Amino acid sequence: MSTRKDLPGRLLRLLALLQSRREWSGSELAERLGVTDRTVRRDVERLRSLDYPVTGTTGTAGGYRLASGKNVPPLVLDDDEAVAVAIGLAGAAASGVSGIADSSMSALAKLERVLPARLRPSVAAVGAAEVVGREGAPRVDPGLLAVLAACCRDLEIVAFSYKNRRGDDSRRRVEPTQLVSVVGQWYLLAFDPERDDWRTFRVDRIGELAPTRHHFTPRELPAADAATYLAESFAGASYRHSVRMVVQLPADEVRRSFFHGSPGTISPLGPDSCEYRLSADSPGILVQYVAAIVASGADYTLEASPETAALLRTVGSRLVRP
Repeated sequence: MSTRKDLPGRLLRLLALLQSRREWSGSELAERLGVTDRTVRRDVERLRSLDYPVTGTTGTAGGYRLASGKNVPPLVLDDDEAVAVAIGLAGAAASGVSGIADSSMSALAKLERVLPARLRPSVAAVGAAEVVGREGAPRVDPGLLAVLAACCRDLEIVAFSYKNRRGDDSRRRVEPTQLVSVVGQWYLLAFDPERDDWRTFRVDRIGELAPTRHHFTPRELPAADAATYLAESFAGASYRHSVRMVVQLPADEVRRSFFHGSPGTISPLGPDSCEYRLSADSPGILVQYVAAIVASGADYTLEASPETAALLRTVGSRLVRP
């Protein structure tokens, strides 16, 4: 293909390179694009004529960079980047922060409309995932998350390998229902026919993911929604650290003390008191939520194992250390 015929695609590739790194030398860009240095200079001028603020310096240390401009120029995203942006927008849309949520939903809708047909369903599915708490950025491969989201949407059975919290490996074949993000960690809620029960899977422990192209009939959740089921599962599970607190505050007031929600359960005991239960493998998570209740200033009682009680005393003593 001639240099001129390849111009539109080459300009997009050049723009993507400039957006991916702070600065490029002319020779690096020429090598990446398979053209001469002179063609790179011409292409940079074409981008400038389209109002892209490409700056350049001459000499042996010279190079090109995409600077800040007066307007937001179009971005060139690869598939994984587009899905990652959709995940971030979904989390912001669920934050409930005035102005941010509406703008995030608007941006997510625009992203979906301009994407290639092959990618649009994955991004739409990720946008439908349920996010609890503002810290929704996943620590997982966005491609894997997009496949899971699409299988939830399309009611498609999925198979994968899974490593549980004890480090044991197993193969699973499940009916995926909902992705949920809780304080930065992504979970898959699914029905496991082999175990004839609902299960939750941490997405960062999922591997060898394989959609089966077999579909299933959706089942009724044993809870009001996926987030509620996940919270109840956390509270009912027995992890290394567990606490039970009786707090002399109304249940709604205790819920408001957790700005991003809590993985534990809060049950009213009366108009002015409630019970809070939390179980977690991570001592940091447990201390964080216990501290939020203590900071409220309300009277409380706390029940915990000797190990967990010792942990809380140690943290408390360090906090008051002069």
